[in-house]
Amino acid sequence: MKKPTYQVLDPVAAYDRVAPFFPDITRRRKPYLDRIDQLTLARVPSDSRSLLDVGAGDGKRALQLAGKAGLREVVLLEPSAEMIKGAAKQAEIWRVRAENLGSDEAPPADRNCEFDVITCLWNVLGHIRPRETRVRVLRRLGRLLSQPGRLFLDVHHRYNLCSYGLVRTATRFLRDQLWPGESNGDVSVSWDFAELHCRTYGHVFTDGEVRRVAAEADLIVAERLVVDYDTGDVKNRAWEGNLLYVLRRSSPSDSSNR
Repeated sequence: MKKPTYQVLDPVAAYDRVAPFFPDITRRRKPYLDRIDQLTLARVPSDSRSLLDVGAGDGKRALQLAGKAGLREVVLLEPSAEMIKGAAKQAEIWRVRAENLGSDEAPPADRNCEFDVITCLWNVLGHIRPRETRVRVLRRLGRLLSQPGRLFLDVHHRYNLCSYGLVRTATRFLRDQLWPGESNGDVSVSWDFAELHCRTYGHVFTDGEVRRVAAEADLIVAERLVVDYDTGDVKNRAWEGNLLYVLRRSSPSDSSNR
């Protein structure tokens, strides 16, 4: 059988192409996605009113979470026109890359909005390069976060032994110890559906990497949880799953306690 030929695309172009298949992609990971949503919902601060979902996809997930949490103001940030076109009448949509938040390309409202809940889920951060840009995006999201608000971020864990196996995980760990570098976590993401063969770039993270990026963005890790990527079970050890972070804005008291 002839091997499929992959065209490596920018993430936005890639999601434009996979949009018709996105419901199938989400169904494959339903246990994981549902558990992340449950954990997020349980940690939404009381009296929250607003939600910004970064990398919203088709918007269904964020709208369901907002409905369950009683969040009346919803903004969906999604640069892929094909992904988000079905949600146009259900929420405010920012058709902009996360990298461009706060720039002249972003909606005017982006520069004076404040949100009680910000979600950046299913390794959306992994599609943002390089590291300095990830820091800039998180810093901007922190500025959009209300003081009691929470930012929920989940990433693919580079040392997820259960997903990647012993050999691959050990190789990654050894490489990080001997040849540390920003590109160590760079990976390719591919989809195969009928005649569609699509590939884009991504990044898989270590816990230390996320914590350092968050700290540089003036965000505090309030909590970290581990979730099995196949079953959605909450685990105790980092190597058993992907990583969900609950982040908050830093405050003057955080600086005085350092």
